[in-house]
Amino acid sequence: MKKVVFSLMIIALAVQVKGQQTVEQLREKAIAFQRQQDFSNTLMVLGKALEIAPANLTLLKDVAFTFYLGGDYKRAEERILPLTERDDADVQVFQIAGNIYRGLDLSKQCERIYKEGLKKFPTSGQLFSEYGELMWDLQKPEEAIKLWEMGINLDPSQSGNYYHASKFYFAAQDVARSLVYGEQFINLESYSVRTAEIKILLVESYKRAFTKGVEKQHFVKAATPFETRFLAILQKQSDLAARGITTETLLILRSRFILDWFNQGGEKFPLVLFDQLQSFMRDGLFESYNQWVFGPASDPSAYQNWLRIHQSEYSKFQQYQRSNIFRQPANQHYF
Repeated sequence: MKKVVFSLMIIALAVQVKGQQTVEQLREKAIAFQRQQDFSNTLMVLGKALEIAPANLTLLKDVAFTFYLGGDYKRAEERILPLTERDDADVQVFQIAGNIYRGLDLSKQCERIYKEGLKKFPTSGQLFSEYGELMWDLQKPEEAIKLWEMGINLDPSQSGNYYHASKFYFAAQDVARSLVYGEQFINLESYSVRTAEIKILLVESYKRAFTKGVEKQHFVKAATPFETRFLAILQKQSDLAARGITTETLLILRSRFILDWFNQGGEKFPLVLFDQLQSFMRDGLFESYNQWVFGPASDPSAYQNWLRIHQSEYSKFQQYQRSNIFRQPANQHYF
């Protein structure tokens, strides 16, 4: 009798595992259709998966998101709202709901969703980032930057808040913040359309740093001790910058900056970004990194020429990037 019961348990377990695998396979197929923007087939396949696992949160999110991608915001809203009330609702549920309400141009409902999400996930950088975007769209820049700064402080390795903050401070002509946040962003999110965009802003921010008469345009606040020290050490390279801000001058300028930063009490403001730059200098990777950051935005043809001549050095840098994920630790938010 025990053998029979045991055999039945094994069979039941096998059926359960097979069912789980089927759900996963169906979802993979559905997502493939979704990437092709074949939303009708996406929904059909997801429906088959939901017959097996009707309460599966991931599948239900996929359905709501598919309606959103297809522009059917009302049906997307109908599918996502019940998920926001579930105990197992995750950050993505509130992100999808926020996107849907922005699509519907319902800003009050959208703000309510982000607040509910942050109440449940108070350190979610993704929600701070998207909530800030909503405030920016509503022409509330002060509220937007407060949210992005909070996101940086509470979830320091989430890239979105750095992206928005660096653009905000670039618009505000706040050089120190646009430079530091911008470079932190491209290390957190190294290869994307947004990365290329911020690299251009970094080049322009360095030009502004040495241009007389450039003043903050809005959201002016007193400089922090970190910001004051950053700008003071940077300004020591004014004579070099007067030759023009190029990839080559930035290599020398930034090398000198890092040497001065650590020779003049850099331990007072530990920053993993500066630690990495110092490490690159020590390991012979700094020129390749400098080219990666500034070459494409400063002079694309010269960058391609440099790559042809320095393939070995650049390969070493790329290998470092692949094997070392940049992570911004907590307690290094000096702005």
